[in-house]
Amino acid sequence: MLYLSKSNFMKKSFSGLFLSLLLFQSCAQDQTNRETTPEQNKPRPKVNKSFSLNDYLSENKDLNAQVESVFKQLNENQIIAQLIMPAVGKYGQTKETIDQHIKDGVIGGVLMLNGTKDEFTGFIKSFEAKNKEFGNLPFLYSADAEPSLVNRKINGSTLVKKASEISTYDQVVEVAKTISDDLNAIGINYNFAPVVDVAGNATVGYRGFGSKPEQLIPWSNAFIQETQKQGIIATAKHFPGHGLVSGDTHKSLQMIDGELKEIKNYPELIKNGVLSIMVAHIAVQKNSKYNTNGLPSTCSEKIVTDLLRKELGFKGLIVTDAMNMGGVVTVPQSATKAIQAGCDIVLMPLDAKKTHAELLAMYKKDEPFRAKVQAAAMNVIRMKICLGLLK
Repeated sequence: MLYLSKSNFMKKSFSGLFLSLLLFQSCAQDQTNRETTPEQNKPRPKVNKSFSLNDYLSENKDLNAQVESVFKQLNENQIIAQLIMPAVGKYGQTKETIDQHIKDGVIGGVLMLNGTKDEFTGFIKSFEAKNKEFGNLPFLYSADAEPSLVNRKINGSTLVKKASEISTYDQVVEVAKTISDDLNAIGINYNFAPVVDVAGNATVGYRGFGSKPEQLIPWSNAFIQETQKQGIIATAKHFPGHGLVSGDTHKSLQMIDGELKEIKNYPELIKNGVLSIMVAHIAVQKNSKYNTNGLPSTCSEKIVTDLLRKELGFKGLIVTDAMNMGGVVTVPQSATKAIQAGCDIVLMPLDAKKTHAELLAMYKKDEPFRAKVQAAAMNVIRMKICLGLLK
C-alpha cells in the first residue's frame, strides 16, 4: 500500500484541485468564446441569382425564396444585427468602435456622418473586409446626402445646388445623379434623401423642394427615381411630416396638433416605388385616430404600422430618425418600441451593443416581438440582395 504523509497528501490534493480548476476555467472560457465571438472565416450566405432594386417591391418568387434561404442561415444574433445602424465620422462613433461592433456581430449597417469622401471610401473597404472575416452579411452604408447637406456632410463631394436653390425639374434630376455618382464612388448604397416636408419649418424648410404640393411632390419623385435608377436606395422623410411643426426634434419632442396635413405628400411617392421612408420623432395629439399618447411617431404602432404600412400601403424599408436625438432619447427602451411599432432599422442608437442586447432579450421572451424582428430582418436582407451585396 502506498503511504502518503499528511504533508505530501495535502500537496497532491491541492495540485489535483488546482489542475481541475484550471481545466474547468479553460472549458468555461472556451464555451463563452463560442457563444459570444463570431466565427472567423465562416462562409457568408450567398444568392445564386441576380436581382435589382426594381425587384424589391415585386412578388418575385425567386427573390422570396432567396430571402428565406439567407434568413434561415442566420442565428438570432445575426438576425437582430440587421436592424441596427450606428454612425461613423465626426458626429458618430470612431472607426475602432465600429470595428469592435463588427467583431461582436451586433450591427447590419453604418451611417457615414460628417467626414471626407476619401475617409468614407476607406472606412467602407475596411469594414467589408472585416465583415467577410467574421462571417457577417455585407452592410447597408447610408448618408444624409440631401442637396442642402451633402457638401457639408461629405467633404470633397461634387458641389451641388441646395434644394432651395434648385429652380427646375431637370435640375433636380441632374443634382440627384451628381450626388448618386459620388455615393457610388464611395460605396454608399442608401441615401437618406429627399426631404419631402413642406418648407414651413426653420429646421427642415430649406432642405426640401418648396411649400407647394404641385412642385414638392413631382420634384421629390424625380429625385427618388433618379437616385434609385443609379442603384441607390432613396428615402422620403420625415414621416408623418416635419414642415408644419414649429420646433426642432434634434432638441426635443415636437407635436402635431390635430390633422396630419403632410401625409398627402407620400401616396404618390409610394405608388411610384420609393424604397425607404424615415419616421420622425414627432408626437401626434388632438387626433382621435392617430394620437400617439405622448410617444414620438417612431415608437407608435398607429403611425408606423396602421398608417404607413396598412393605410398608405408602403412595403419598403422603414428607418427611424437618429435615436440619439432629443425627441426620443428620454423614451425608455426606445429601440424596442420602434421595432414593436413596425420600424425595420434603428438608426444611431446611443449604444449599438446595448441596443442589440435589449432587442435580443425581448426577442427571446416575446413571440409577437420575435415575429416583428424577423419580418424587419427579412426586409433588410431583401434589400441587400436587391443591391447585389450577396452575390
